[in-house]
Amino acid sequence: MYPHSASDYFARRALVNYIHTAQRAASEVIRSYSTSFFAATHLLGRRNRQHVRNLYALVRVADELVDGVSAAVGLTRDAQLVALNQFETATLTAMRTGYSTDLVIQAFAHTARTANISADLVSPFFAAMRTDLLEAPGHPGSDADRVPTAGGGDPATAGVRTYDGAAHAQYVYGSAEVVGLMCLRIFLRGHAVDAEDRSQMETGARQLGAALQNINFLRDFSEDTARLGRHYLGTVSELTPDIKARWVAVAQEQLDDAQAALPLLPSDARRAVCGVHGLFSELLARIAAAECEELHRRRIRVPDSRKARILGQALLSDRDRKRAK
Repeated sequence: MYPHSASDYFARRALVNYIHTAQRAASEVIRSYSTSFFAATHLLGRRNRQHVRNLYALVRVADELVDGVSAAVGLTRDAQLVALNQFETATLTAMRTGYSTDLVIQAFAHTARTANISADLVSPFFAAMRTDLLEAPGHPGSDADRVPTAGGGDPATAGVRTYDGAAHAQYVYGSAEVVGLMCLRIFLRGHAVDAEDRSQMETGARQLGAALQNINFLRDFSEDTARLGRHYLGTVSELTPDIKARWVAVAQEQLDDAQAALPLLPSDARRAVCGVHGLFSELLARIAAAECEELHRRRIRVPDSRKARILGQALLSDRDRKRAK
C-alpha cells in the first residue's frame, strides 16, 4: 500500500508511528467536537472504529473552516475559499501518495487508501462545502451565477442564500450522502457482497446521511439562518408549522429507508449504525414535538442519559439478533 524498500526497516517503523500519531490526532478532533458521535464509534468493531473517526475528523475540520473559525481570525471570504481549495488539493494528493504533513489529512488518506475511497466521493463533499462560502445575491461583491439559487429580488432577503429543491438535493448529496457511502466502503472492505445487497446498502447509506443532514438543518435552523445566512430548507423568513412538518416527514421517510438496509450490514458495523439511527430518530421526535418558536430560540438536543440508553439498546439488540441466529 505504501511503497518502500523492503530493507528499510526503520523507515517502515517511522511510517507506522506517523500514521498512529495521525490517527490519535483524528480521534481527538472527534472527541472534542462530538462526544455523542465519539461514544457511538465505540460500538463499531475494532477494524472499523478508527477509520470512521479518521473520516469524520476530516469532515469536521472542513465544516469548521466554512462555518466561522477561519472568519474569526480575520480571513476574508476569498481567503477562506483559497484555504478550502488548498485543503481539498492536499487531501486528494495524500490519497494518491499516502503522505501529508497535515495529521488529519494523513489519517484520512490512510483510511481512503485502505477502504478504496476514491475522489469521486471526496470531491462532491468539498464542492458542497464550497457553496457555503459563496456569497448570496445582494451581498456586496457577490456573483449570482455562482450560488445554488437566489433569494429573489426582495430587499429583505438580499444577502441570504436559499436552497430550492434541486440545490438542496445537490448540497445534501455532497455534504452528507457521500459521507455515508464512504462509511459503507469502510464497513464492506474484505466482504464479498452481491450486487443487489450492495445496491440496497448504498441506498440505505445515502438515505441515512440525508436524514441526519435534514434533521441537523431543522435543529440548527436559527443559527444557519441568523448567523450564517443559509436557508437550507427553502424558506427565507421563518420556520412555520407547515414547513417543519414537511421536513420532519421527509427525514422520517429517509430514516425508514435507511432502517431497511441495516440488517444487511456486517455485524461489526451494524450496532453502531443502529445506535446513530436511534439517536437521530429520538432527536427528530423531539423536533417534531417542539414549537417552531422554540426551534428559533434554542438548539434541541437529546439528554445525555437518553443518549446512553439508546446506544445501550443498540448494543443489546444486536447481541439478541446474534443469539437468535
